[in-house]
Amino acid sequence: MRILYSGDIFGRPGRQVVKELVPAIVAAKGIDIVFANVENVSGGAGIDRKRLDEVLASGVAACTAGNHTWHNKEILEWIDAESRLARPANLPEPCPGNDHVIVAGPGGVRIALVNLLGRLFMEPVDCPFRKADAMLEKLAGKADIILVDFHAEATSEKMALGYYLDGRVTAVLGTHTHVQTADERVLKGGTAFITDMGMSGPHESIIGVSIAEVTTRFLTARPIRYSPSQEGLMFNGVIIDVNESDWRALSIERVRMPLEKTE
Repeated sequence: MRILYSGDIFGRPGRQVVKELVPAIVAAKGIDIVFANVENVSGGAGIDRKRLDEVLASGVAACTAGNHTWHNKEILEWIDAESRLARPANLPEPCPGNDHVIVAGPGGVRIALVNLLGRLFMEPVDCPFRKADAMLEKLAGKADIILVDFHAEATSEKMALGYYLDGRVTAVLGTHTHVQTADERVLKGGTAFITDMGMSGPHESIIGVSIAEVTTRFLTARPIRYSPSQEGLMFNGVIIDVNESDWRALSIERVRMPLEKTE
């Protein structure tokens, strides 16, 4: 089985990238199912109903979120009923939304998405390591493939969770920092790992935001309203090949595909 997973989809430029490039990647690479991180899908921060539906209509089967999950307050009106969006599982309980998603892949394969937040240089949340243990107990016998989107800042914390879950999940995939790392590998226990899948969106930017706006913030140390860049649109993500006899990862491949401009 071949799984395509997009890194953080950033605003309208990221939605355009997914809409136009995902079908091409699926066809060229023989992809069976597609997932994505959508915590920045609305204007570069947060999730709203219309933009999530736009991503799902582009061929994405289910999505994960992150630290900007609650940025758009309207999400509270519908998140409980949305079975295709996994919010971070280690937010303090009680918490709206689903702490995991299970979707049916080809042939009825049960694929679970788990979303966790890091704690280093992030807002305080419950321990992602202990919550991962709890989620694996909760999913025992209910999922064949388990994909963990670890939305975290620190490289060390991401690597640590990858090794901690090695052999217990199919993949641990880092998100949040928007810069794709070159350390993709299959760990000894059969778990695919990458520190960060990168960002689907405008790469002629500072992690998605207008260069001039971010530079002004650094120069003046004054608050400024950020907006997504519109330049250098590119898809970032990974392709994971899964062994259907034991659901371990066979390989993980980085994907970096620019959206070519048409005149």
